[in-house]
Amino acid sequence: MSFDITPLADPRPAPSSRRLAWLAAGDEGVPLGSAFLRLFTQEGQEHLAELQLAVHGAERRRGVGTRLLEAAVDAAGAERRRSVIAQAVEGSPADRFLAARGFRKVLALTYARLPLADVDRAAIDALVELPHPGYRLTEWDGIVPDALARSFAGSRRAMDDMPMEGTDFGRVVWDVERVVAAAEAVARRGELLHTVAAVDATDGGVVGFCELVVPGDGSGDGRHYGTAVLPEHRGRGLARWMKAAAVRHVLERHPELAGLRTDTAASNTPMLAVNDSLGYVPTHKAVEYQLDL
Repeated sequence: MSFDITPLADPRPAPSSRRLAWLAAGDEGVPLGSAFLRLFTQEGQEHLAELQLAVHGAERRRGVGTRLLEAAVDAAGAERRRSVIAQAVEGSPADRFLAARGFRKVLALTYARLPLADVDRAAIDALVELPHPGYRLTEWDGIVPDALARSFAGSRRAMDDMPMEGTDFGRVVWDVERVVAAAEAVARRGELLHTVAAVDATDGGVVGFCELVVPGDGSGDGRHYGTAVLPEHRGRGLARWMKAAAVRHVLERHPELAGLRTDTAASNTPMLAVNDSLGYVPTHKAVEYQLDL
């Protein structure tokens, strides 16, 4: 089989990364597959690249994926990256492809979905109204309010000890500029970002957050971007409190939304328990792979 691999240019770098891309096409220019390599650019992750590779089902086992992978890995090396990560649904062709080409499994993920039509609204209201002495909830749409910006950026360290198992993910360094840029990126895509935060009543600082992204038209499924609590404030039920408030928000503001999706490391038993208590139903498992360069 004859085909060409063509490098493509991505003209829109993100605030924390840029992308390289390749297209595999047959003799008549028919697309056969593609590869995207995300090169992280922020402090703490300059060593990392993330691969997304897809080959049309009818064109598999003909060397297309292998050639695309070679192009992406060569580029990652030229960019002085030490690790390339890629994700695959457990048991899928991509799972077998990566395992056969030197990638190693470093993280197991559980994906789950909350069907909003099945939610017990009274139970959600009761969870949100449950007192949490010393704390209060606050919420906002889009960019964090100026009064909370610094403590919200500081609360992002709650993700530093998120179970990543063997992944060479690095340490993401957050400041106010990066928090604002992330919210602006969601808005540019035409999506809606809603954040619920737990605030320490003694000093007004953010100690935990739950981020939710909803399609701009309010239909389909929303996605949890992150839920975390600072280590010194854990064990008080704040994660479930915030996540319940996020569910109530979409029930009130987005009645056409069908569900909420989330993914959690299989080793993160506390968050899995939170999801289960709120009615999230596992949909599938995925594997994070890593290639060490």
